[in-house]
Amino acid sequence: MLAPIRSLLPKFLIVSLGTGASILGSGPASAHVKWFCAFDVAGQPRGLENVLCPDFELLVGLAMLVLVAGCVTEGTMVGAALLRALNRVTGRLADDPEFLFRVICGFFFVALWTTGGILLTPELKTDSTLVPWLQLAIAAGMTSRRTLPLSALGIVVLFGAAVWSYGLFHLMDYPIFLGVAAYLALSGLRKDFFGIRPLDIVRWATAITLMWASIEKWAYPEWSFPLFLAHPALTMGYDDEFFMRAAGVIEFTLAFALIWTPLVRRVAAVMLAGMFVSAILEFGKLDAIGHAPIVAVLIAIIGDKAATPIANRIRVLALAPACFAAAVALFLGLYYLLHAALFGTAII
Repeated sequence: MLAPIRSLLPKFLIVSLGTGASILGSGPASAHVKWFCAFDVAGQPRGLENVLCPDFELLVGLAMLVLVAGCVTEGTMVGAALLRALNRVTGRLADDPEFLFRVICGFFFVALWTTGGILLTPELKTDSTLVPWLQLAIAAGMTSRRTLPLSALGIVVLFGAAVWSYGLFHLMDYPIFLGVAAYLALSGLRKDFFGIRPLDIVRWATAITLMWASIEKWAYPEWSFPLFLAHPALTMGYDDEFFMRAAGVIEFTLAFALIWTPLVRRVAAVMLAGMFVSAILEFGKLDAIGHAPIVAVLIAIIGDKAATPIANRIRVLALAPACFAAAVALFLGLYYLLHAALFGTAII
């Protein structure tokens, strides 16, 4: 049992370090494959017996260890020092995250209006002449807190139009837009949602978005293979199949971390933001537009100073492995069951 772990650990660490290095713009980029390559949402995904291979299981096990290590560190002097350092660096972000959110979202919808023919993300096309003007109106609504709820309503309308045109399963890639709408509406009204902060709602929506997207790396790794031909450095010399399994586990782990404890989620947000920014350097303007809302959320999470009571820390540490494993099983099972129900594909 130890031999496979020893052989896989260096690969996992190298891919993980490569992801971390992407913060400096030099690691594997995190482009959304649907924006650059052919895909078929209704096509047969890899059977679960192929996804749940020994490499996958060991990668998930190692990811659980990393998550637990992060939780342990948070309760130490090192973790406290890291939190203080983050607070010092991100002081301005914590003071007014709403302003940054409005600026980035305003840029995003102006860019969509300028580009034309796009609903919310580059692969969601539309021929409607009304959509660009709605996008411009949404951007205009970002200029005042009073009109934020109207901008939020416009985002929900665009999301509904995308569901109508592309189906609910396809739009399960993008619950972040509903989270952004909720954040804007609640911020404009200066309310929370039954005690839940607006930032926490959009944080969960972003985590769900990225965890769902991770499943596609395991179910349809071949979608990314054309990217590797055009950008061979992305795989760092590793086998395409292994790289996609590892990349999916890393992305899922970082996404799951966004719903966990303050230090863990803020460090995960730093790493994810670095991945998305490096993808912009690699793939250009289209990637910058498409990832703008996610980057806005991640920056807000990085600057969030909310703390977890010490009394809950031990319980959170004890639950981390089980919750992570349950999340992997839940998202995998939900993806394959819904796909089979909607498109008649096989699960195994």
